[in-house]
Amino acid sequence: MKRPFRFLSSIASGSAAIILSSCSNMSSNSGTAFSFDPPAKTPSNPSAVKIHISTGAGKLYVTEGDTVLLATPVGVGTSATPTPKGNFKIDSKTRHRRRQGNPGAGYPMTYWMSFYSPAYGMHWGFVKPYPSTQGCVRMPLNSARKVFEMTRVGTPVNVAASQPWDSTIGAGLPRLDDGPLSNPPNSYMNSNKVFADQEKGKMWDFN
Repeated sequence: MKRPFRFLSSIASGSAAIILSSCSNMSSNSGTAFSFDPPAKTPSNPSAVKIHISTGAGKLYVTEGDTVLLATPVGVGTSATPTPKGNFKIDSKTRHRRRQGNPGAGYPMTYWMSFYSPAYGMHWGFVKPYPSTQGCVRMPLNSARKVFEMTRVGTPVNVAASQPWDSTIGAGLPRLDDGPLSNPPNSYMNSNKVFADQEKGKMWDFN
């Protein structure tokens, strides 16, 4: 069954080894994003928290100083619809957000964190091990919830082709692929239950 909404978004130097595609940078471990629950350290100084996104490796890192608090695989934009690179800040956060425009109006984009208004943000979404979004950064459900709790409006966001941790911490992360999963029915995705389930770290029958 095709999944027409999985490609939706809200509109969304290291060595050569670091800049390789997400598939080659990921661990041989694999699974769906719903089985992934990253360990996270509580920041001692929330104002010092930063987000670093590697579009080449498909990874996101939350840091405080030199310490990586959380690391997760993510989905990023394709070459035709790339995730914007540069230095930004989270400019808005919406815990239970739905897509506003068509196609796919009403589709849940939980734990929304905008960093390039109004079009691009980080949020929960089906994750694939290669660039597949229209520019937004899709995160596994538990990753999105934890990053949402660790950040605030004003948290710096750096998006680059690579990040310093791609060949170390990033290389140990699993290869996540939600592509084989069936698409939940619209009656579920458009209901309030989807948000209630996501707050519990689960969704539909994927957990």
